[in-house]
Amino acid sequence: MTRTRVRDLAEAAGAEVILKGWLYNRRSSKKFHFLLLRDGSGIVQCVVNRDEFDEQQFTEIGKIPYESAIEICGIANADDRAPGGVEIHANSVECLCAAEEYPISKQEHGPDFLLSHRHLWLRSRKQVALMHIRDEVLRTIRDEMHGRGFTCIDAPIFTPNACEGTSTLFEVDYFEDNKAYLTQSGQLYMEAAAMALGDVYCLGPTFRAEKSKTRRHLTEFWMFEPEMAFADLDDVMSLIESLLGRIVERVLEHCREELEVLERDIEKLEKVQSPFPRITYTEAVERMNAEGHSFEWGGDLGAPDESVISSWYDSPVLVHRYPQEVKAFYMKRDPKDPRLTLGVDVLAPDGYGEIIGGGQREDDLDSLVGRIQEHGLSEEDLRWYLDLRRYGSVPHGGFGLGVERTVCWLSGVEHVRECIPFPRMLYRIYP
Repeated sequence: MTRTRVRDLAEAAGAEVILKGWLYNRRSSKKFHFLLLRDGSGIVQCVVNRDEFDEQQFTEIGKIPYESAIEICGIANADDRAPGGVEIHANSVECLCAAEEYPISKQEHGPDFLLSHRHLWLRSRKQVALMHIRDEVLRTIRDEMHGRGFTCIDAPIFTPNACEGTSTLFEVDYFEDNKAYLTQSGQLYMEAAAMALGDVYCLGPTFRAEKSKTRRHLTEFWMFEPEMAFADLDDVMSLIESLLGRIVERVLEHCREELEVLERDIEKLEKVQSPFPRITYTEAVERMNAEGHSFEWGGDLGAPDESVISSWYDSPVLVHRYPQEVKAFYMKRDPKDPRLTLGVDVLAPDGYGEIIGGGQREDDLDSLVGRIQEHGLSEEDLRWYLDLRRYGSVPHGGFGLGVERTVCWLSGVEHVRECIPFPRMLYRIYP
């Protein structure tokens, strides 16, 4: 017999199965042990009947420490009352590796303790549910991009210069006394790839040396960054809307049980329907001020401002055409109003803030050189980037989707630190 995963037990109802996993919990009486076995794909209850084991075996099964590795052989019985609709009638239980006393008990622990034991905390039901949702988000992105004809291009982790701003770079010693930096974004390289392949994307880790301790910030996080040749801001917003809608659909379709474990209000996600609302930065500022939330035009939106704007809608909202002073050097200016950029941010509902930022890139060489000079960046370091405007420049655009922020919103959890397997934050790099 081969091992059966918990997630596949419904298909094995009535048959004998072998399960391998870890002892998650146990309830016992004089006549029965009720063992909860987890194997990463789910949790199943296994019933050990005293009448079917000798006294020593039954006693030893009742002493197996939590989180011990175990193997259980038994009959998979359909039971509507059981989680997953299946319960195991055990005929053998073997402890493969007895665990020491598990440090994460059933009592409440503070975040510092749990983060210091992240390697173990990751085993809990809610954390496993979050990782399944994260996996579904990443799978949906790859499936959708493949279906749309996009080519995956891996961006470098070491870069010679800044993309978003020199104040948030992690500096690394390179060979021959040179300096390199951990990437803030793969976007500039995706622009080069788009000029070669048309529609491309990268999906990988990025790094920001921001000394921030808010619930939205990590120093290492994952970004999905598509880039399209022959595209304008409207094309970018259309892709955002379509992809984000599909991500929500897939999570609702494949991760409903995980959402329930996390006690997520699923009705709120079911209200997320395209087309999503779109509003200009100027319209958002005018409405905020009209409703008594004071905000001066020209400033960047902070978390409280984003929360006000997102409270107007049940779905993510696309805020576009920001002032050029608050956006990166590569953003194209709006030809109808040079004060503005052809950029867009997507704000998630319920105060989860910005999950996507993007827009149309500056495709004119002289204009881009001027912006580089205005931002005090090195023209020499960006010579290769300027070459993209010298040799066959075309309108193009894309965006960056923060994976952890998106998972955080979809899951309804409080902090992005739970939405990545091993979080890196201002004062945390262990384990």
